[in-house]
Amino acid sequence: MLGALRHRNYRLFLTGQIISTIGTWMQSVAMPWLALQLTHSGLLVGLVLAAQFLPVLLGSQLGGVVADRYRKRSVLLATQALFTIPSFALFLVSSTGHAQYWMIIVAAVATGTINLFDVPARQSFVIEMVGRQDLMNAIALNSSVFNTAAVVGPAVAGVIIAVAGVPICFLANSVSYLAAIVALLFMRDLPALVRERHGQPVLKQLAVGASYARHEPVVGMLLVAVGVFSLFAMNRLTLIPLFADQVLHVGAQGFGFLLGSMGLGALAGALTLAFDPSASNPRRQFWMAMIWVAALLVFSISRVFAISLVALFIAGYAQITFVATANNRIQTITPDNLRGRVMALYAQALIGVGPIGSTQAGALATIFNAPVAMAIGALVAGAVVLGIRLTQPYVFAPAESGPAPAMPG
Repeated sequence: MLGALRHRNYRLFLTGQIISTIGTWMQSVAMPWLALQLTHSGLLVGLVLAAQFLPVLLGSQLGGVVADRYRKRSVLLATQALFTIPSFALFLVSSTGHAQYWMIIVAAVATGTINLFDVPARQSFVIEMVGRQDLMNAIALNSSVFNTAAVVGPAVAGVIIAVAGVPICFLANSVSYLAAIVALLFMRDLPALVRERHGQPVLKQLAVGASYARHEPVVGMLLVAVGVFSLFAMNRLTLIPLFADQVLHVGAQGFGFLLGSMGLGALAGALTLAFDPSASNPRRQFWMAMIWVAALLVFSISRVFAISLVALFIAGYAQITFVATANNRIQTITPDNLRGRVMALYAQALIGVGPIGSTQAGALATIFNAPVAMAIGALVAGAVVLGIRLTQPYVFAPAESGPAPAMPG
């Protein structure tokens, strides 16, 4: 249990991430709030989110090439330093009263562009700190930090916005990256892994990473499963506000409780994996996917607030278990010299398709209603995972019974 904490480098990394992630969540509240104050338009607020994640969808593979070509700690030192710039710029323009909507869009695009290099390097760096044996535990602890920060960060941001104003949230986020930078600087004795040759053309490196994911059946199918769930079943920020307002009639406070319940479920799932890594076995992963779908379907038909809270708690628990298990299995199977590019594909599947998923969910909710949109998304995701289970059963079977990892030709 908690084997990842045996590693000094990972303890430093986790400490830095705790502080930095809280700051990130504070900005995630402040940025759309500032956009809303300037525009009073829900559509324009949504475009801020799309602008932040679109670079990951379009360019994350380039970030994977960089992660495989250079030392990952060096890449992360650069990205963490660069993250401070758009945050501090937003602090300056908002604190002086010169903020304009286009400035928020530029900051969002800048943050997303840095993210396309940061996410593959950060995801693939974990195994260098803890090794394969403690990887699942480290991923679970990372998820615990993320979900704890998702509760603490917005709550702190709300208080700060009410007491001191939006600019302080941007300043706090900019300063929080210093913790991650210091943690990276104090690391030592990292393994010298084989990296991609510098002479190989970038397009060739991109093709090799994509070819590996396509030919390694478990990795490829897990990426498909994660992408489908992200596209159809992770649209909580699009649909849950509609449930709170139009279906359950619980207002803004109820909306907060619904999101909080799902966040607590995700935190519980992450802690379960942290204390019991065996909970990440492939068969359990499949059943977690089915429970996730069932919980979303119950939520879509519920008109009782208490039942809806329980359904979202279960959905959050199953979601984080499924996604963290996929992360662990993909990283464990993938060779060291390809891990950055494969984790870039993972970032595209999990994060990059977010704007597309939000758009389709919003469109379905407009054409039909929020419950129908939620149910359709859950059924599509469940059907795809069930189809994978029936046609390629080794994907959700124990590793020893599945095919050996295949290298691209």
